[in-house]
Amino acid sequence: MTAGNIGTWQKKPGDTLAPGDVLVEIETDKAQMDFEFQEEGVLAKILKEAGEKDVPVGNPIAVLVEEGADVAPFESFTLEDAGGDKTAPKEAPKEEASASSEPPKTGSATAPPPPKEEAPAPAPAESESTGGRLETSLDRLPKLGAKAKALALEKGVPISELKGTGKNGQITVEDVEKYKPAAAAAGPVSAAAGPSYEDIPASSMRKTIANRLVQSFNQNPHYFVSATISVSKLLKLREALNAASAGKYKLSVNDFLVKASAVACRKIPAVNSSWREVDGQTVIRQHNTVDVSVAVATPVGLMTPIVKNVEGLGLESISAQIKELGKRARDGKLKPEEYQGGTFTISNMGMNPAIDRFTAVINPPQAGILAVGTTKKVAIPVETEDGTGVEWDDQIVVTGSFDHKVVDGAVGGDWVREFKKVVENPLELLL
Repeated sequence: MTAGNIGTWQKKPGDTLAPGDVLVEIETDKAQMDFEFQEEGVLAKILKEAGEKDVPVGNPIAVLVEEGADVAPFESFTLEDAGGDKTAPKEAPKEEASASSEPPKTGSATAPPPPKEEAPAPAPAESESTGGRLETSLDRLPKLGAKAKALALEKGVPISELKGTGKNGQITVEDVEKYKPAAAAAGPVSAAAGPSYEDIPASSMRKTIANRLVQSFNQNPHYFVSATISVSKLLKLREALNAASAGKYKLSVNDFLVKASAVACRKIPAVNSSWREVDGQTVIRQHNTVDVSVAVATPVGLMTPIVKNVEGLGLESISAQIKELGKRARDGKLKPEEYQGGTFTISNMGMNPAIDRFTAVINPPQAGILAVGTTKKVAIPVETEDGTGVEWDDQIVVTGSFDHKVVDGAVGGDWVREFKKVVENPLELLL
């Protein structure tokens, strides 16, 4: 992170601060988080107002004084008095949610660079059309909860027409459900009435996702290997384990696939690798642990929280971590260390019955990602004493995307073979 956006100030000048108090909301390229104050004091002056965008790290945003100190002298204190704005510090390319567990020390060709800085947003100006003040997207979006936003998108409710009744004007699920469109004016709508679309400002997170994935596809020569895998035995084992759990856990198919991907990575370690530049020398770094990034769809974009050291975890522990990380990803409460890192990624769209198969884009500097389709029942001919019969087999289609700089085609095929082997013989996962 080299810059951030200023959200809502939770304190005003003159307020007393105690350790743990939330001072202000900060929006980064990945999430919106609360900035908690860790000392006692008094907020004397706010130097950066809510809505300020792309404030470089290290810039002063407020003046804090010791408890009991007089704040009156700071009424006329300005940003220039505090040293003025500073340019954002340059830093090595920052890794996406699926970047390698060990941060890169140099700018690798495959490691995505941080998004280019944008010019600071202009100060709010009077609108020529309405006479009101322009609002930044940061002023609007934080007032909409994740569940309310998802419901609004599902129902096609225009967010700009909602009025929040929650705390600090936040739009709630009830506000979305109670929304009723204004009655249309009588007569046909004129073409000059305005465009029939809405331009939604791209969030910092959406820009970061776009930049990283475009760079990945342009800089990493992708190739794809697909296989059809029987999961009939896996489903029976899952059913038996869940029945014996006495409610302590509930395993999903994805839990088994995450564990199977770690087993395959241990057997074919070339896939559990990344392309690096270290001290001016190009190397392929082979990782000793398998940290699996699990793709999670959230209301604001794709996140890939990491289950670390999967090769040493049991199915129950993997399941619990995926559920906990997925919930916090959707709530926007992941810590940076929980989505920055990873040596391999799995993206599962099996919950959508319409998706037979798909391909996924590699998260650099990782060298591989596995795309999983839905489960289908397939008729399999079998020979019996009475002749040829039919048995129904549960099958999935998986597609591995590999970086050809790191993983040769035959090696990618070997990885898919090992993955298929362990999934079709799931008792190996318990060893």
